[in-house]
Amino acid sequence: MLEAIALLAFVMALAAFLGGRRTAERLDREIESLKAELARLGRESTEQGSPDIESVRTEADVAKAAEPEAMADGPWARARQDAHTVADETRGAAESLDEEAAPPAVPSAAAARTESLESRIGGRWPVWVGGLALALGGYFLVQYSIDAGLLSPTVRLTLAALFGVALGAAGEVIRRRAVPAVADRFRNAMIPGVLTAAGAVTLFGVVYAAYGIYGFIGTAAAFILLAVISLATVGLSLLHGQAFAGLGLLASLLTPLFVSSGEPRPWVLFGFLAAAWLATLAASRLRRWSVVPTLANAGLGLWGLAYVALATPFEAPPVTFSLLVMIAGVALIWPGLGERDAEPSGAPAAAGTWERLFKPPRLAISISAAIVAAVLALLFISPAVDAQRFPVTEFVVVVAALAAAGSLRPNAVYGGLLAAFGAIAGTWSLTALSGVLSYLDPSLADLPPEIVVPGRTAMLSAMILSALFVLFGALVLARRPAGNRPFVVLWAGLAAAVPNALLAMSFLMTGNFTFDLPHGLVAFAGGLLLLALVEWLDRRGTEAGEADVPGGLLALGSFGLLVIGLHAWTDGLVTTLAIAFLGAAYSFATRLRSWPVLPWVTVAGAVVVLARIAWEPTIVGPGSLGTVPVFNALLPGYGIPALLLVASAYFLRTLPDVRVRNLLQALASLFVLLTVAILVRHAMNRGVLDSSVPTLGEQAIYTLLAIGASGIFMTLDGRSPSPVFRYGGMALGVLSMLSVLAAHLVGLNPYFSGELLGSVPFFDLLLIGYLLPAIGYAGLARYARGRRPLPYVAALAVSGAVLAFAWASLSVRRFWQGQNVADWKGFLQGETYTYSVVWLVLGVLLLVVGSRMNAKSIRIASAVLVFIAVLKVFLVDMSNLEGFLRALSFIGLGAVLIGIGLFYQKILSSTAGNGAHRA
Repeated sequence: MLEAIALLAFVMALAAFLGGRRTAERLDREIESLKAELARLGRESTEQGSPDIESVRTEADVAKAAEPEAMADGPWARARQDAHTVADETRGAAESLDEEAAPPAVPSAAAARTESLESRIGGRWPVWVGGLALALGGYFLVQYSIDAGLLSPTVRLTLAALFGVALGAAGEVIRRRAVPAVADRFRNAMIPGVLTAAGAVTLFGVVYAAYGIYGFIGTAAAFILLAVISLATVGLSLLHGQAFAGLGLLASLLTPLFVSSGEPRPWVLFGFLAAAWLATLAASRLRRWSVVPTLANAGLGLWGLAYVALATPFEAPPVTFSLLVMIAGVALIWPGLGERDAEPSGAPAAAGTWERLFKPPRLAISISAAIVAAVLALLFISPAVDAQRFPVTEFVVVVAALAAAGSLRPNAVYGGLLAAFGAIAGTWSLTALSGVLSYLDPSLADLPPEIVVPGRTAMLSAMILSALFVLFGALVLARRPAGNRPFVVLWAGLAAAVPNALLAMSFLMTGNFTFDLPHGLVAFAGGLLLLALVEWLDRRGTEAGEADVPGGLLALGSFGLLVIGLHAWTDGLVTTLAIAFLGAAYSFATRLRSWPVLPWVTVAGAVVVLARIAWEPTIVGPGSLGTVPVFNALLPGYGIPALLLVASAYFLRTLPDVRVRNLLQALASLFVLLTVAILVRHAMNRGVLDSSVPTLGEQAIYTLLAIGASGIFMTLDGRSPSPVFRYGGMALGVLSMLSVLAAHLVGLNPYFSGELLGSVPFFDLLLIGYLLPAIGYAGLARYARGRRPLPYVAALAVSGAVLAFAWASLSVRRFWQGQNVADWKGFLQGETYTYSVVWLVLGVLLLVVGSRMNAKSIRIASAVLVFIAVLKVFLVDMSNLEGFLRALSFIGLGAVLIGIGLFYQKILSSTAGNGAHRA
């Protein structure tokens, strides 16, 4: 029943098509007769002197144009209106027949209308369902003959094959007789394509049945026949559209799955897949399709993943061959070198913008191929798969081919980026498998011998890929594609970053840290080559600023490679000093070349030196440092880089770029402070640099250094204004004040820690820990008046007063308790009374100093200290002192308070009309 329905539907469709053509021919004859009648009437009106003949012609033209308009709802009227346009475009370019091509240059009014529901249901769905019905009809016909036992297998297969051929022939006949407008409007539901597709599916089923069910043909014959059918389907897609090409692609991908043999032949498998992929890409290039080649990339990638993951062991060369075919096809055929970004008419050109680079046409083709190649290349060297031999060569070849394709054209830059990712991730995997990381991860020590990569192999792979990325970057810079500056910048970055990453990993995991000749040679050669590229770019005479970004990236890359070379050939103090000199050399090279990046390389050099110091603060190792204060390896290891940075900052003091100038000044200041601090640490701890908590004396030296540095920054800011000196000095002052609160008064206070003060009074720990910092803060506050904000100056003055109060109080306790002033010893009555006297005297002294300096903040500190003394007398002395000492305490307090009151009255009276007091 189904077969009869399918056959009837096919006959009805064919009859409707032929009847439609007869109707169109009849309408054409009627129009021609109407034109002849209008011409005859025009001649008669001329002979009889009737109205203007032009008006008659105009009316005839209007009638001629109105008649097709009246029949605009039918397909044949639209066919006549578009026939000439479609024919011209067909002769001009075959691409206009594809569904991705541009619409006709002169679209008809009916074609511009929104497609109606009737058109969708009546013009498309019957075709699709009818094609499916025909394909199923052929299947059910064969099934019925099998179930009924009517025909032999040979006859059944022959009839099915004839049915498939008949469907294809019918599709070709209808295609040749199709009206252009019908083909244009219903291009996704073309009857010829549907019929041909049904025939291809039928033939595919016949061959598979002959092989898999009846065994009439062998594996080789079945494979060849299925391959011919699938490739022929791809070829016919040039006539029937992209959907038909998808059918051929699907058949090609299923052919190896349906036809299998006991002995797997990966070269045959991937050779066929590569040929099918290439045929699909060639058809897509002629019709400018993007969906089918993207699916082809995905299909080839899935076959590769399945084979590599499931085959034990797998052969890498066949998969590599198919990947190279795919990379070459995408790079050279489609989208290929000729693909250009299409700019809309009237729109401003987007050449050179990042949007154009990352939104090219045919994006899916390029990026899908790049993803497939990168993933499979990384899977080659994964320890999770089993290969006949470890495919390091295949990995390098695929990554190199992908990088080469990415350097050919801007639209393929995704291949270059994914190649860079694959190179870095793959090199990490190779070096990790070399066994060097077994001390970090013990599980790596038990790797099977067949997947352990020799260190020399991993090193050579990293070096080869590094050289290739530099080479491809140089080729891109040499070509310098017009209007694609972002492409040039990206490849300059890849040429600079990828070799640094690869050689750094290779050296760290496979190199000899004492002296490594090969890594050093390759690193130095690469660094000098990148510098030569920067020089070459600078001499090309490009537009102003055009080579700044690429040249800057290459210069930074050269510095990185030279640093790797120094690590490979030197060690310890020599490496640190060599990096410092190398960084400074880039700044001094500004006298020879005006490259904007040169000072930034000096900054990078300072960062590298800081990283080395953080890794090994002793520079030469704890065992080789020694205990001699100052004159040890720390002095050149910290001091020479500091001097070089100071010299660089001074040398570039007139540099127009304020950012790098300020950054160099900040780094120079940091290194100077770091040098002094580390020397103090070494001297105070007898040559031991560890993480132990510093003593009060060591912390006091740091505080004094911060105070002095803040004053130096203030002076430098006055001579050469700079935000680094201004805000850096204030930041140091704030940090030192916070250290006073955290360390001097609480954490390292001898009253809480029990640290001995020393046997000599006054010249003891209290002098360096409290009195000298107090004097330093007082001097800094006086120097900062008028130069820094008022709150900052007041905070400095208060910090000095607090330290002076702490020194006076602890000195009283030392007088009564000795050099051990710990809290567990309690208080004596004389000691308690002495505190009151000293605090009052100190308060008076602060009041005098504040009045002399006209500093309101110091006078406020004096008032606070006096208030504390009053509270102590009333709350402590009244209960703890007895007899004469209690009376003397109150008498002294009263006398002092009266004197202070008189003093304040005098000050306020003399300054009443002189305006506000200073801080």
